[in-house]
Amino acid sequence: MLLKAIVTATALAASLTPALAGSGGCGHSDRQAQVSCADGKTWDAATQSCITVGS
Repeated sequence: MLLKAIVTATALAASLTPALAGSGGCGHSDRQAQVSCADGKTWDAATQSCITVGS
């Protein structure tokens, strides 16, 4: 019974570690996500969507 409690506590702690580490924000304000649009389209930051390029 004690072994089961230890294993459960360890698994719970391991599953919470990424969530707790990321709770303070990523801290990479100088980096931006790269968005991929289909061929013939480009990212428009004003509308936050892919728009057709050119004519």
